[in-house]
Amino acid sequence: MRMQNWRLLHTGKGSAAFNMAVDEAVMIAHSKGEVPPTLRLYGWDPPTLSIGYFQRAGKEVDFEALSARGYGFVRRPTGGRAVLHDKEVTYSVVVSESYPEMPGSVTESYRVISEGLVRGLRKLGFDAHFARPDEEGRQRLAAPSSAACFDSPSWYEVVVEGKKLVGSAQTRQRGVILQHGSILLDLDPEALFAVLRFPSDRVRERLRRTFEEHAVSLRDLAGAPVSAERVEEALAEGFAEALGARLEPGELTAQERETAEQLMAKYLGDEWNYRK
Repeated sequence: MRMQNWRLLHTGKGSAAFNMAVDEAVMIAHSKGEVPPTLRLYGWDPPTLSIGYFQRAGKEVDFEALSARGYGFVRRPTGGRAVLHDKEVTYSVVVSESYPEMPGSVTESYRVISEGLVRGLRKLGFDAHFARPDEEGRQRLAAPSSAACFDSPSWYEVVVEGKKLVGSAQTRQRGVILQHGSILLDLDPEALFAVLRFPSDRVRERLRRTFEEHAVSLRDLAGAPVSAERVEEALAEGFAEALGARLEPGELTAQERETAEQLMAKYLGDEWNYRK
């Protein structure tokens, strides 16, 4: 495998609109050949509920509870279900569909990108591997029990000790793949389920218990906090190995920053966030 030059971005914690705008701005810049393939690592401030592109915000999100807790909200350009971004490391990979090591199918490209996650987590001492749902798991994917992302693992998502640790989602635009996802440093199911809508409190509690059976955080696994800096360092090494990449630390270009500033209006707007 010939080493390819990639850019590594550490953009720190940002708002919901900023984070989604930057991911899209990098995607646009890469589609024009202005920047190399990019791995970005970041966080969220304030804590934010993001929903997948196809989810129905009015039906699935309790906006009064969201506001009362001071959480942000945004609709992602990618699919998947709701994620409460708080104590986590978020990654995004932007790479051309024609990249030499990237399979054409969505599922297989998940496998290649997720290999970076698996290798990074193993460097931290965790026995991470790919999820390959059994028949029961496939049924759960076909009819998910809740709007929450970590309710059950999909193909090639990352699990440790049989529980889902990383939730990822992907979109393809302009011949470019954007895949981003959350690596849980800690987990607060009560906070997540407090800001989602359910038919009744009884249903909420039942689904929350099911969620806790299928999701796990690095703190749960390690029995102690794991720092974001340590996770980011290991992930960078894991992605470099898996993607045959030479990661060069970089910054957003002036054009990417300008594009992101323009796109923030979209991710702050009702037309995008409440469109379904």
